[in-house]
Amino acid sequence: MTYRQDRILVQEHLAHEQEAPTLGSAEAEELRAAIRRELEAQDAVLVAHYYTDPLIQSLAEETGGCVADSLEMARFGNEHPASTLVVAGVRFMGETAKILNPEKRVLMPTLEATCSLDIGCPADEFAAFCDQHPERTVVVYANTSAAVKARAHWVVTSSCAEAIVDYLDSKGETILWAPDKHLGAYIQRSTQADMLLWDGSCIVHEEFKGQGVEDLRATMPGAVVLAHPESPAAVVEQADVVGSTSRLIEAVRTMDAEDFIVATDSGIFHKMHEMAPGKNLIEAPTAGQGATCRSCAHCPWMAMNGLDNVLRVLRKQDEEIHVDASTREKALIPLQRMLDFTADRQLKAAGNA
Repeated sequence: MTYRQDRILVQEHLAHEQEAPTLGSAEAEELRAAIRRELEAQDAVLVAHYYTDPLIQSLAEETGGCVADSLEMARFGNEHPASTLVVAGVRFMGETAKILNPEKRVLMPTLEATCSLDIGCPADEFAAFCDQHPERTVVVYANTSAAVKARAHWVVTSSCAEAIVDYLDSKGETILWAPDKHLGAYIQRSTQADMLLWDGSCIVHEEFKGQGVEDLRATMPGAVVLAHPESPAAVVEQADVVGSTSRLIEAVRTMDAEDFIVATDSGIFHKMHEMAPGKNLIEAPTAGQGATCRSCAHCPWMAMNGLDNVLRVLRKQDEEIHVDASTREKALIPLQRMLDFTADRQLKAAGNA
């Protein structure tokens, strides 16, 4: 898939998707109370991504669920005794949860919530790309479909990708990387590994602007710049801390600075404010609130998760994730390989994914 084709496909998805409705406080509390009752009645637990609505994040934690990245969401579900997982996030996160928890029912507020990295890496085109380079070890980011994971040798997150690629490089292996070219290039620069990159990107992180960060920092010389490595190189090169969602949250909590310029999805601000209420958080500059801005620092698909459709799916149970047995078995191999690697080296496997 070319860059232009990728952008057109993403635009087509965005053209008909809608964010969850804005709720008044009374309506929100009524929905939260109803969701609590349904979770208990149906032996279900709510797991939410850092980028979802703060109302969903807080409800997940209040009801014994969790707020985390996709892999930790799936692992939490594996350890929790509930028979049903409600995954508030985007589709590949539900698929990852199902791969690691095949015996459990996995529901999502809407199966229409997807990811530009997933859209931009169709399984059939990716398989053909891999077939053209059979000598390379296939490493895919967690932000991919179950079918793409099934074609890989390794699955990685932003926290462990560098260590795994460095390990493979030390063994003399060459890498075929997908789908995020910015994260891939960041790892390529840090490890000097031989990497062939798929041309994909996240529509949120790609919009952060290096010049904008430089200009903003000039007005706030004491500010710390935090960037996820899915951001363009011009942004990452200016960052004081580069890392996964978990690492960026920890940086806000532990660093002495008062001002932070944050180059990742603004949904993370809820957890950052919770962990460090006195800190000042500023969105890194994007294309702005104009016609060229597709995300304005917040994933439009994450925004599709709302209290209303969390309650609806608990009652109707119609938005269920299914992964066929063959695909699941194949996808589990590279996922388990990552989990074993990180456990053996006591690395954190959490990431933006």
